[in-house]
Amino acid sequence: MRDILDLDRYPLDRPGSSGWLDLVAKCQGDLARDGMFNLDGLVRPVALARAMAEIRPVMETLSFVHKRSHNIYFRKDVPGLAAGHPALRMVDTINHTVCGDQIPQSVPAWIYEWPQFIVFLAATMQKETLFPMRDPLARVNVMSYRDGEALNWHFDRSEYTTTLLLQEPSGGGEFQYRSDLRSDSDPNYDGVARLLEGKDSEVQTLKLSAGTLNVFKGKNTLHRVTPCKGPQERYIAVFSYYERPGVMFSKEEQIGFYGRTA
Repeated sequence: MRDILDLDRYPLDRPGSSGWLDLVAKCQGDLARDGMFNLDGLVRPVALARAMAEIRPVMETLSFVHKRSHNIYFRKDVPGLAAGHPALRMVDTINHTVCGDQIPQSVPAWIYEWPQFIVFLAATMQKETLFPMRDPLARVNVMSYRDGEALNWHFDRSEYTTTLLLQEPSGGGEFQYRSDLRSDSDPNYDGVARLLEGKDSEVQTLKLSAGTLNVFKGKNTLHRVTPCKGPQERYIAVFSYYERPGVMFSKEEQIGFYGRTA
């Protein structure tokens, strides 16, 4: 794993050491203050090149084109929210997705399954333990965004979202987010509507570099990827972990996100 990750700078392989404890404490502090933390350059350049060599042919020939209009909840109806409310405004998303079962022997899959990586993530999130997802499609995804393509505003299902940027786009493709826009007790529909109308001054923009691990509070952070520009695509790996084992998407969710079932 030392050939893949910069474990000198980020000692994920030494849990309990002073360096590991300091790194975990910093990540916890960033999560508390900013709703996210980033480990810039976690994946080594040579490993990024290998990942792209492994994934690009699959992306170009077997990826699912995820193109649809949706509201930020990815649901037709939201209990307690009247039809026509501006929080249900429709937006458009388009990207290309490779699923975990298409890249089982790849750099992102090895990182995802590495036990020390999971232990580290659980510690930063102050969780007793985390489990890889059972769903063979959803556990590891790699998404690409070509010229003019974007991931529009949405909330994630899980409390935390874990991503690795594999390749930066020629232009655009910036990560925009609004931390803590809602809570488990307050959906803040009016606040959601204000953001969708471009009236939220607390929206932040982050430009990530290839090799960066980004972890943020996806469940209550509204976020999107702005349209990419130019010939070089944006490639990002998304890892899904849960506090209980055996998690699967429903067949409806699998078809909606991947165009097929497991």
